[in-house]
Amino acid sequence: MNGLEAIVSGIIDSGVKKVTGVPGYPITDLMEALGDIIKHEWSINEKVALEIALGSSVCGQRCAVITKHVGMNILSDPLVTSAIHTIGAGVVIFAGDDPGIEKSQNEQDSRFYGSIAEVPVFDPGTTENAYICVKEAFMLSEKVRTPVIIRLTNRLLKSNGDFVRKSEQIQSKPIDKKIWHLTMLGKHQRFHVESFPHMCKYAETSILNLYKINEKKGDIGIISSGFPSSLVDSIIPDNISHLSLTIVNPLPIDLIDRFIKKHSRVLVVEETEPVIEKQVSKRVFGKLTGHMPYGIAEEEDIKRAIGNINIDTVKRDIVPQTIEKRGTRPMCEDCPYMPLYFAIKELDVPVAGDLGCSIMTSSPPLSIIDAAFSLGSSISTACGFNRKGIAIIGDYGLAHSGIPAMINAVHNEHEVVVVVLQNEVAAMTGGQEVPDLTGLVSNYIKDTVILNPDEKNIRNILNEKLKKNGVSVILAPAKCPRY
Repeated sequence: MNGLEAIVSGIIDSGVKKVTGVPGYPITDLMEALGDIIKHEWSINEKVALEIALGSSVCGQRCAVITKHVGMNILSDPLVTSAIHTIGAGVVIFAGDDPGIEKSQNEQDSRFYGSIAEVPVFDPGTTENAYICVKEAFMLSEKVRTPVIIRLTNRLLKSNGDFVRKSEQIQSKPIDKKIWHLTMLGKHQRFHVESFPHMCKYAETSILNLYKINEKKGDIGIISSGFPSSLVDSIIPDNISHLSLTIVNPLPIDLIDRFIKKHSRVLVVEETEPVIEKQVSKRVFGKLTGHMPYGIAEEEDIKRAIGNINIDTVKRDIVPQTIEKRGTRPMCEDCPYMPLYFAIKELDVPVAGDLGCSIMTSSPPLSIIDAAFSLGSSISTACGFNRKGIAIIGDYGLAHSGIPAMINAVHNEHEVVVVVLQNEVAAMTGGQEVPDLTGLVSNYIKDTVILNPDEKNIRNILNEKLKKNGVSVILAPAKCPRY
C-alpha cells in the first residue's frame, strides 16, 4: 500500500462523515481516491472548506479538509479562531506541501501554522505512520477541542509500506455550548489551562515519535521529521542515533533535550524550513548552519551533512534556478486563448496575472504578465497600477477569491480592464468544474461584454475599454482542449 491509500484508509476508519477541500498539487488525488465511500466536495476556496468542516464538527460529525500548502493561507482566519472558540467532533486538515516547488507558487512550510494557530501538527514519515496519524489526529482533535494539521508531501503519498487497519465505533460529539459562558479572554485562558498542556503531554509521550539509540554508542545523533525520516533510516550507519519526530507542534522539548544530552553533535533533517532547528538552534546543526539545504532533502544531502558534522558552519552557495536551466513551461499549442494573449502582448499597458493557466504567459516567448502573486489576486493588483491596466483571471480564480476584489474595484472607483478566461474548469488542477458567474458579473458591472477569444478585432476592443473610465469586464468563454 502507498501513503495515499494509508491516508484514505485512516479517514474511512476514523468514521469521517464529510470531506471538503480545494484541488492542487500534491493532494488532488487524495480527494478523488475517496470514491463514493464518504461524502466529499471540492469547495470554492479553502476558507469555505474549513468553515463547512467546522459546521459539521459543531453538530457532532467528524470532517476532514484537504488543501495544498498555499491554501493554508486562505483558511487561516477560521483556523486561528477555532482553537480558542473550541469545536465538537474531530476536524483534521491535510496540508499538502511542495518541497522543491514542483507545481506551486512558493515553497512555504505548513508546520508554521501549528505555532500561529496553536494547534497540533503531525508530520508523518512512513506509510504506516501516516495511517496511525490520521486515527490519532481525530482523537486528539476531540480531546483538545481544536483542529489538527497533518502535513503531507508527494513523496510520502507515493511511498510504499504496510499498515494494519482498525475501524472503530465513533460516538457523536457535538460542541459544548458552555464555552459561551466565557469571554474571549476567558476562552484563551481556558485554552492554555486545559487544551495546550494536553497537547504538550501528548507530544512528549506519543508512540509516533521514535527514539532509536545506536548500537555502538556513538556520540552523533539525528533529529528528523516527515518523509526525510525514512531517508535517514535508510542510510545512517549503526553508530548514529535517530530521533524521528511525527508530532512537531507542540514540539516535544523534553524528549529532544534528553536526546541532545546523550550526543556531542546533533543534526536536524527536515524540509522545507528549519522549524525544529530554530527552536533548539544553539545546540544542533542543520539548515541554519549550512549543513542541510533549504527546501527538499535528499539522501546525498544527509550523507554530506553527516560528513561535515564536526564542522560548526558549512558554507553552502544557494544558486537561483533560472528559466534557461529549468526550461520554459509553454502554453498548450491548441489553447483557444492564444489570439487573446497575443493581442494583449501588443498593448503598452501593465498586466496583472493570476495563478491559473495564464501564469505560463509570464515567461518568454510571450512575457505578457508583469506580476502574479496568488490565486484571485490579479484584479486588486491591477487596481494598484498607476494607470489603467489589465487583469487576467480565470473563472476559477474569480470564484475562489476574485469576486471581493471586483466588488472593491467598483466600490472605490478603480480603473481596470478585467479579462475573465471562462473555460469552465480548473485546468491547472485536473479539470474540476467551475460555477458560471456570467449573470453575477454582468448584473453588477455595467460595462461587461462577452467576447470570443479569437475575435479578429479583439485588440481594438481592448483599446476601447482601456480608454473608458472605471471597471470594464471582458468575459471570454472557450473550451479547454485538455478537458
